[in-house]
Amino acid sequence: MRQADDYMKEVEALADLLSGQPEDVFQLETLFKCWTVNDVIGHLHMFDLAALAALESDAAFDVFFAPIQTNLNQGLTLLQCQYPFLGSLSGIGLFQKWQDTAQVVSAAYRSANPKQRVKWAGPEMSALSCITARQMETWAHGQAIFDVLGRPRKAHDRIRNICHLGAVTFAWTFQNRGLPVPDEAPYVCLTAPSGAVWTWNSPSKSQYVKGKAVAFAQVVTQVRNIEDTDLQLVGAHAINWMELAQCFAGKPETPPAKNTRYMRRF
Repeated sequence: MRQADDYMKEVEALADLLSGQPEDVFQLETLFKCWTVNDVIGHLHMFDLAALAALESDAAFDVFFAPIQTNLNQGLTLLQCQYPFLGSLSGIGLFQKWQDTAQVVSAAYRSANPKQRVKWAGPEMSALSCITARQMETWAHGQAIFDVLGRPRKAHDRIRNICHLGAVTFAWTFQNRGLPVPDEAPYVCLTAPSGAVWTWNSPSKSQYVKGKAVAFAQVVTQVRNIEDTDLQLVGAHAINWMELAQCFAGKPETPPAKNTRYMRRF
């Protein structure tokens, strides 16, 4: 699957940013829920391993995720769940382990049947959707690290995978919150980093989201508030969607407030 290569390129972009950084950089607190850089890499590593287990079998995923689910049921946050999982693994050692695991994940999904169903913490999905979700998570969580280090990130057309995930989870955004799904999915028209134009849903002049693909990806992954972008929104469905958009699995999450996620300036 090409998406496995796109995922690996996302890993490499984040790895290039952190390679050669001193140990204390991993203790920097990001603007994402006060997670440290170490927390972000640990989260990515844990769920990359979950993706490997899911591809192996439903039973393998159940064995892997059972202790995490037990801790969640006891009221622990996802971040708190990863501490016992990671043990003493942290900093540069964790960073290296995450990169090694990512190579294995990419290779496994590259040769997998895209239509294979895999179990997950949320609804089951195809192997194609799973590796796309890993790219999305790496890109989204990686944004917090680029932000705290004050480094702009070069955009690539592989972000289309993330935009697609955002577009097709229109209904999920509402269903996950127990809200009625609007009867018309807004037209989505985005300009790619290369200048290409990407579209989803039926053309409409009364319900649409238009703008840069990067901005759309930032909103649906909740790394930016809609008001922090220059996306054009027309119609109640489009506005309501972008105010709540969530393209990832799990309980409903509140998007960041305006001006609370940004690149640090030095």
